[in-house]
Amino acid sequence: MIEAHGLVKHFGRTKALQGIDLAVARGTVLGVLGPNGAGKTTAVRILATLLRADAGTARVGGHDVDRDADRVRRAIGLTGQYASVDEDLSGRQNLELIGALLDLRAPAARARATELLAWFDLTDAAGRPAKTYSGGMRRRLDLAASLVGRPEIIFLDEPTTGLDPAKREDMWDVVRSLVADGATVLLTTQYLEEADALADEITVIDHGRVIAHDTPDGLKRRVGGQTLTVRPSDAARLDETASILGAVSTAGRAEEVRKGVLAVPVADDAALTATVARLAAAGVGVTELSLHLPSLDEVFFALTGAPDSERAGDGSLPSPKEAA
Repeated sequence: MIEAHGLVKHFGRTKALQGIDLAVARGTVLGVLGPNGAGKTTAVRILATLLRADAGTARVGGHDVDRDADRVRRAIGLTGQYASVDEDLSGRQNLELIGALLDLRAPAARARATELLAWFDLTDAAGRPAKTYSGGMRRRLDLAASLVGRPEIIFLDEPTTGLDPAKREDMWDVVRSLVADGATVLLTTQYLEEADALADEITVIDHGRVIAHDTPDGLKRRVGGQTLTVRPSDAARLDETASILGAVSTAGRAEEVRKGVLAVPVADDAALTATVARLAAAGVGVTELSLHLPSLDEVFFALTGAPDSERAGDGSLPSPKEAA
């Protein structure tokens, strides 16, 4: 449903994209991750027909983004990084206006607005001007606006920025519902747990290039093996537990990663069964026992060399000087 080959985009001396490829299958979610300035937003803007690439090709819903831009726009919904609603209109008026622009008849536009206001918990504020909304409410209204036309392809560029954890979880449920109904989603996000929760596949971009692509679990396995974590119920048996873990570890020793909690790298799932048997034979009780892959945070750090918070500047859009 979304495919791009060799996309290049420069803003003056800034090389936002340097030949990236992207592909999203029907009814799936592609998570696009990368540090600030990696080129994520630039890629979304090209795919949504808001920018023209300097080189490369892209098709969305089977339509070329340059030659068939109008058809692409009919097929997509887009939520950018910043709310784009009309602040002087009410929440309902914003949604009904979008419906009118999409050629919905007035009754259909009103019905769709009512449905979306309820879905995004905005019914009580439906008659208020958008400028009176909190940041989170405006963000939810912006997301609702992108869904008025029931698009089959949806671009979500950091859609939950500014939402509290509970509302973020609600948005995850919305995305899952959209995909269950057959929508295809390209999601950029700064929240790595969000990509882990939603994405079928993940593409990592850095300095305008694709540096990794795989499923979430595939990326985790590529970056590092599994880790076995144990907390003995009796802290006095910590050294004994460490010896047991060392016997099943690929490193040969256990490290205390938190007070009273030991962790070791292991080769495969069999280490968990062996550890349980050894702990039981030694009569060591535990209050915590887990086997897990690296987190996406660890994957991101390993691939890009720095946490996202340490990379300054967006870089996806030209500066005023460059734009001039």
